[in-house]
Parts: sequence; C-alpha cells; structure tokens
Amino acid sequence: MRLLLFSLTVLLLCGAPLMAEAGGNGAFPYEYRVETLDNGLTVIMIPMESGGLMSYYSVVRTGARDEYEQGKTGFAHFFEHMMFRGTKNYPAKVYDRMVTEMGADANAYTTDDYTCYHMSFASEDLETVIKLESDRFQHLDYEEAAFQTEAGAVYGEYRKNRSNPWAVLFEDLMKTAFTRHTYGHTTIGFEADIEAMPTMYQYSRDFFSRYYRPDNVVLMLAGDFNSENAMKLIRSYYGEWKAGYAKPDITPEPEQKRERSVNIRYDGKTLPLMVVSYKSPALDAGNRLVVAGSMLGELLFGESSDIYKKLVLKEQKLQFIGADFGFNRDPKLWSIYAMIKNESDIEMVRQEIDKTIAAFRDTPVTEKQLTDIKKRLKYSFLMDLDTPDAVAGGLARFVALTGGIDVVNTLYATYDQITPDDIRQAVSTYLTPEKRTIATLKGRK
Repeated sequence: MRLLLFSLTVLLLCGAPLMAEAGGNGAFPYEYRVETLDNGLTVIMIPMESGGLMSYYSVVRTGARDEYEQGKTGFAHFFEHMMFRGTKNYPAKVYDRMVTEMGADANAYTTDDYTCYHMSFASEDLETVIKLESDRFQHLDYEEAAFQTEAGAVYGEYRKNRSNPWAVLFEDLMKTAFTRHTYGHTTIGFEADIEAMPTMYQYSRDFFSRYYRPDNVVLMLAGDFNSENAMKLIRSYYGEWKAGYAKPDITPEPEQKRERSVNIRYDGKTLPLMVVSYKSPALDAGNRLVVAGSMLGELLFGESSDIYKKLVLKEQKLQFIGADFGFNRDPKLWSIYAMIKNESDIEMVRQEIDKTIAAFRDTPVTEKQLTDIKKRLKYSFLMDLDTPDAVAGGLARFVALTGGIDVVNTLYATYDQITPDDIRQAVSTYLTPEKRTIATLKGRK
C-alpha cells in the first residue's frame, strides 16, 4: 500500500497524466467498469491491488432531500437503522453472526442527498456479501413492534444530538435558510415528525417500496476481485429485483433576495458559534463559475488564509474558522463557520468575514495562490485513494449526485481551467449579502 501511495505521489509531483477509464485520461487513477442490469441497477467496479481486501458500497440515491411530504421527515435516516433488522432468510442475529464470522466491517450512514451501506472484507467472501446485501435490499422484513422500537431509538438519537450545540445551530440555520425546499430540515428530521414516527408503520413500508429500488441504487465494488465473476454473481442475486423508483415531488427553493439571520440561545455551556451560509448552486462539474465557487471556501477561509492567520493564530480571537463549500444535488448552502472565544467579538468576526470577501472581489487572486490550491485539491484527492474503502467512500457522494463517477474527471479538468477572473466572478456571483443566512449561537453563562 505504501508503494501505491508513493507511486501516486510521484506521478502527481511530476505532472504525469494518470490513466482513468478506458477511452480517456483524468484525475481518477484507476481503471473502472460500469454495467447496468435490465432492472436499472448500476454497478461500478474498480479493481485495484489491495492485498486480498475489498469494499462493497450500496449507494441509495435517497436522503433527507427526498422527504417531501409534510409531517414525514426522518425516514431516510430511519432506514439506515432498519436495514440491520434482517429478513426472513437472514434475521438480524444471523446477519450479524455471518458478518462477524467473515471478519467484515459493516456500517451505514445517511446524508442530505443519499444513504450509503458499506462493507469491507476479504475478497474470498464476495459471494456471501452479495447474497446478504441483495437479500436485505429486496426482502427487508420487520413487524410493527420492531418498527416502533427502532423509531423510539431514533428519537433518542435526536435528543442526544441536541446536547451538541452545532446540531442545535444547524437545525435552526436550515429552517431559516430554506422556506420551501426539503433542505429546510436536517438529515435526522424535524422533532415533531420523529416523535410521531411510531404511528407511521404503513408509511415506512411505502417509503421503502418507493425508494429502495434497483433503478435508484448504485453498487460500487473496489479492491481485489474479478469483474467478470462479480457481475455473474450480481446478475444472479439482483436480477429479479423489480424496478419502480418513484421520483420525489420536491419544491424548488425560491430565489433569496434579502439577508436572513437567526440568533439561538443554547441551554448549555459553549463558546459562541457563528455560521455564515450563502446559497450555492447544485453540482455542475463542467461549469467554471460553479467549480470556481467551490474553491472559495479553502481559498478565502482555509488554514493558509489571511483571516485564519490573523484571528486564529496571531490575535487568537477564534478557537477556529473554516468553511464547507461542498456539492449537493440541488442548490443548497456554502458555509463559513467559526467558534469565537468572546461574545463581544461576534460582530467583529462577521465584519472580518465581509472584509475577506470584499478583498477577493476587488483584487484578483494571484496565479500562485490559485496554482497552490489546485495542487492541494488534486494532491489530497489522490492521497485519499489508498484503500478500497477510501476509494469507494471518496466516490460515494459523486455517485449519489450523478449516478456515476465520470463527474470526477470532469471536475478536476475544470479545476485546471479556473483563472483568477473566474474566482473574482464567483465571489461576486455567490457571496452577496442578500443570498446569505447568518446563524449565531450563545451558550448559558
């Protein structure tokens, strides 16, 4: 594995082109193969040397975003729990025992845009894994009593999360920033909906039937395996799964035309928190303005930025400052977040954020700054591709948002084309006061 990392690093530093999918070069260094079954199930296979290990990802392209019906938020996350309840063929205890006997690492997570189930294991157990995973996706089985027990556990998770001031802040931030779109609730859902969840057993069955369909799922295999053998097994175990994905009826968010803010009083001790969030575009990897915008977080507020050096390192006014300018399926938020040491500095920090944005709007970024960030983006991407789990995990969001991984090569090719003027235009287009929501949280003294 160290040899692989070394090779990737040398290739990057030498500026040599890295081979991607047959038919073209790109940033993604492994060859891959994509197949789609007649029922719409997409399979992405990424063979790589990994010492007999591999990872198996089942990406359901449904997350909190897809919960569009009033009073029924939280079900995408709920199924992250229920999917470990087992089937008639493999009840939960049997599933757990088989995973343990394989020495496999199985887990799942839910986001705003997708739900992901993943397992890492020895390649010799591939058929057993396909058998288990295909069975629970097609034949998940649970009684109403088990449903109510798990719904209660989810409500407990929600209440536990409320002890985290960041969770409290983001819940209010999203409700304030979005008035129509489903991004207005966080992944775990609104509290009233979660509390009422135990009464919605039949709805849970409908939700599963609507979204857990082969034409809404992408399998991703990475590691030591034979693609031909893997496809034979997948056709055999998933071939009878019936298509029938129903697209959610999501209301677009109207254009935001004035600044919004929310002040939160947290019933616990914490340093003051501030998040400044700007409405961001959906992922469009070939769009230079969108891609330039995604670079602003690291460029303006990363650890090498002037504001970080001033407020965190030199003056020590902040515990930290950072930014999340990631990608989503629909227009969402690009956010700058800070933990402030004294309440009296909250307004000063907001003004410093404004000054930083104004400076990049008025004065073009230097070629050196831009080249450095392009190198960091590509270097960190490549260095994170060192294991099958890291490869599949790093690609999961792109797969969920677009249905494939070609977008990765498009995105990094666009990064290479970005100019200082693209950066200036992105600042002027996206980081404007009327498109932002400011959330501040103060704790109990």
